[in-house]
Amino acid sequence: MKDKKFSIKSRLHSFKAAFNGLKIVVSKEHNARIHTVVATLVIIAGWWAGISKTEWIALLLCIGFLFAMELFNTAIEYLADHVTPDQHEQIREVKDLAAAGVLVAAIITAITGAIVFLPRILSAFK
Repeated sequence: MKDKKFSIKSRLHSFKAAFNGLKIVVSKEHNARIHTVVATLVIIAGWWAGISKTEWIALLLCIGFLFAMELFNTAIEYLADHVTPDQHEQIREVKDLAAAGVLVAAIITAITGAIVFLPRILSAFK
């Protein structure tokens, strides 16, 4: 692989494969669909609330990190199921660890969203 020369065609193929991965995760994984809907609502809310550039950066980094974790989790699950479709304690633990990564990312993303939006929501009710 190191001896391969740079080519636009191979770079475009890489992008095609990456976009296919996004299509797979959104079409087959329920949690990814939930993340997509919530992320869309957060982006709309951010636009509506006129959040600062710093708040946009924080939210977009969290959303991106959460999606990246979901993609890695899905990849690990697919690979583990391919290696052994049978129930195996270590495979279960690997899958649980990957799922925990998504959970941590989701919690941090929710906390960041609360830090950005909760003061605005509370001030609207005053």
